[in-house]
This record gives sequence, C-alpha cells and structure tokens, in this order.
Amino acid sequence: MILPLLIFLAPLAYSPGPGNLFFAAAAARLGLRATLLALAGYHIATLIITLAIGMGGFAALAQRPMAFEIIKTTGAAYVLWLAWRFFRATPIEGDQPQSTVRFSDGVWLLLLNPKAYVIISLMFSQFLSLDAGHRWHEIWIISLVFTLNNLLAFTVWILAGTQLRRVFCHSVQARGINTAFACLLVGIAIWMFFG
Repeated sequence: MILPLLIFLAPLAYSPGPGNLFFAAAAARLGLRATLLALAGYHIATLIITLAIGMGGFAALAQRPMAFEIIKTTGAAYVLWLAWRFFRATPIEGDQPQSTVRFSDGVWLLLLNPKAYVIISLMFSQFLSLDAGHRWHEIWIISLVFTLNNLLAFTVWILAGTQLRRVFCHSVQARGINTAFACLLVGIAIWMFFG
C-alpha cells in the first residue's frame, strides 16, 4: 500500500501550492532556520487533520456545505494576506533575518486550505480498506506517510528557496522576488477560491 500511496501523492506534494510556495518564499527571504516553527506547525496540524478525516471528520464536514465554503473563503483570504506580507517586505539587512514565520502561520496555512481536505479525503477513499478490523491501523499508516511525504516535499521547496536567499540582500532584486512570490500566492489564492 505504501508505494502506490507515495506514487499517488508525489504530484500533489511536489507541485506548487499554497504551502510549498509559502515555505519557499519564507526560506528565500528569511533563511532555513526561520521557517522551522511554521514547518512544525503545518505538519503537526497535517497529522491531526489527516487522522480526523480518516476517522470520519470529512464526512461530517461534507454534510455542512456552508462550513466548507467558510473554510474555502477564509483560506483564500489568508493566502492573500500572506501575499500582502511578501509584497510589503523590505530587503534584508545583513545576515540576520528580520523575523521568523510563526508556528501558528503553519497551522493556519493547513487549516484554511480546503484543497487539503479534499486531497486527504480522496487519498482515504483510494487507500483505506473496507476491512473494519484493520481500519485504525491503516488510518495511522496513511496519515503518517502523507504527513512525512509532505514534510519531505516542503523541505525540498525550502532548500530551493534558501538558494535565492543571497539575492534578498540587494534591494532591487529583493523587491522583484518579493513581488514575484506575492503574485504567485495571489494566483494560488484565486485558484483556492474558484477551484
């Protein structure tokens, strides 16, 4: 089950999305270390939400379409707010980051991403067996594989972002890259809202 699950998750985890772009941009701007708290927040929330959905949480949410629409709208607005933060960011002075991204930034990024709920539900519909005797064991395995795969994908994006870090020391280049990341996040927010 694990190999087919990883093949299923690969294009979803490694393609650009709100989480990947946020962490790449944060690492490019602030460095690897400044992203670690948010990375932990995102993946702790991922594990909890994945377990909850595996145990039937999405079915309960699906029966309340208004709640799903609220998550969708709020999530798109949150990604727009993140884009605004990057757009307004100033060049980095020296080697020290001006700030870090918070644990709560990672948690909110996951909680307000309606696509995550859909992907997780689809994953369970494809890989969770109907055998009730093994269901809890499978839910834990699927949830751990999903979370660890996402962590690896985000780490790849963070490492790619850190390669851009030296550019952020120059004000003209920093403004251009901040604007580019902000525009990408705006595009992701639009995709989240209308997708």
